[in-house]
Amino acid sequence: MDQRVRWWVRGDWDAFFGLGTNSVLNILVLTSLMVFVLKLPNEIVFGRIVPAVGLSLIIGNLYYAHMARRLALREHRSDVTALPYGPSVPHMFIVVLVIMLPVYIKTNDPILAWQAGLAWAFIEGVIEATGGIFGQRIRKYTPRAAMLGTLAGISIAFITMRPAFQTWELPWIGFISLGIVLAAWFGNARLPFGLPAGLFAIIVGTVLGWVFGVMTPGPLLEAVGQFKITLPFFEFGPLARGFADVAPLLVTAIPFGIYNFMEAINNVESAAAAGDEYNPAEVCLVDGIGTVAGTIMGSPFPTAVYIGHPGWKAIGGRIGYSLATGIVVAVLCFFGIVPLLLRIVPLVAILPILIYIGALIGAQAFQATPRQHAPAVVLALLPHIAAWGLVQIDGALAAAGTSAAQVGMDKLANNGVLYHGMQVLGGGAIIGGMVLGAIGAFLIDRQYMAAAAYAVLGSALSFFGFIHGTQLGWAQQPVIALGYVLLAGVCVGFAQTARGGSLEPAPAVGAD
Repeated sequence: MDQRVRWWVRGDWDAFFGLGTNSVLNILVLTSLMVFVLKLPNEIVFGRIVPAVGLSLIIGNLYYAHMARRLALREHRSDVTALPYGPSVPHMFIVVLVIMLPVYIKTNDPILAWQAGLAWAFIEGVIEATGGIFGQRIRKYTPRAAMLGTLAGISIAFITMRPAFQTWELPWIGFISLGIVLAAWFGNARLPFGLPAGLFAIIVGTVLGWVFGVMTPGPLLEAVGQFKITLPFFEFGPLARGFADVAPLLVTAIPFGIYNFMEAINNVESAAAAGDEYNPAEVCLVDGIGTVAGTIMGSPFPTAVYIGHPGWKAIGGRIGYSLATGIVVAVLCFFGIVPLLLRIVPLVAILPILIYIGALIGAQAFQATPRQHAPAVVLALLPHIAAWGLVQIDGALAAAGTSAAQVGMDKLANNGVLYHGMQVLGGGAIIGGMVLGAIGAFLIDRQYMAAAAYAVLGSALSFFGFIHGTQLGWAQQPVIALGYVLLAGVCVGFAQTARGGSLEPAPAVGAD
């Protein structure tokens, strides 16, 4: 055995407090959604869902730690970093607001809504597990700028923006924690007593939260009174009952399952750019198994390979942080400690960690791709910006008791809000961003027929609603599909012109 491959190194402390607090934060969010949005009883939330999530995390984090150690031994390296893993953040909101909430509103039965969520997540898990079969082929024929660009779009829009807003709302706590994280993880600043930056930021933020009255003892005492040990257990009945009306579930579960395994493949590419090459099929299989195991135990929340591998690698995380995250977070879920943490640590003390991840992944999209492909990275960002903006507009309109349809597209457009354009551009943003980024990268490299092929793919995906649409079906976006066909024709025309020798070589980007 190679003695250089250690289960735990000093950098694992920082990575553990970063990924661990991120996972706990996401569990707190999904718990709040269950309790306050769906009104699920505590015995289901804390007796079934949270322990099942903990079991999923053990499966994924332990296996990804095993993959990292196997890779380190095979390549005789001591700097291999395990893939981060946890509950899928976008899908938490999708399953609650798109799948479970409509069932709850229609039936006024939160248990039935939970069962529908279980069936939806199960379908997603199966798609995740099998989708990785195509992963290596997708990586082979897709420019890195497209894959990392769409990943950066997700990271900036849906992982970083909300934490940034919340941090600026409480700057007397958030700025201090943010400064500690950025100085230590980007600038390698030394901290008092050699403490890990994530832990130090949380400690300082927690102290300030209690000093300034952001945290109070009342909720903490209430949470202590509700302390209870609950372990996950197998029960197939709720999942089976969730399949009673499966057709509406398939409409969203299939595309979102595809998006999830595509995101996993993008994260594999991100890890490869940072120096750690993993097998996409194996990664997706384990990801899907974690989701399926969770649904059987009672969790309607799909799991995911997280964005952030380069970040944890940069601060010294290796294998142990993944092991520790899976075990410790699962123990917190089983022993009812999650509600206690919510009452002890102010949220704003944790959020700078997410800002760090968003900044690092956004930067990697430009740093780990050819310099001339920078415009393609920007193209891959655009659908995610549109999707994020649409969420903000919909939330604002809902708070005002109305919707875009009620206000009217013309009235919105006359006030500078191009709602329909945002809706179309942002539909299926993960795949849509990859398609746009790939077309851009191939055009930059004068690979016109490859760009045309991706335009044709964009046409097919648009026609059936996988991208630029709100649901799957026949002729969902025929006009957008036609636009991609015309774009393919333009690319073919450039290819024919290039063969005739009419085009001069393009100067390198940035050349004088």
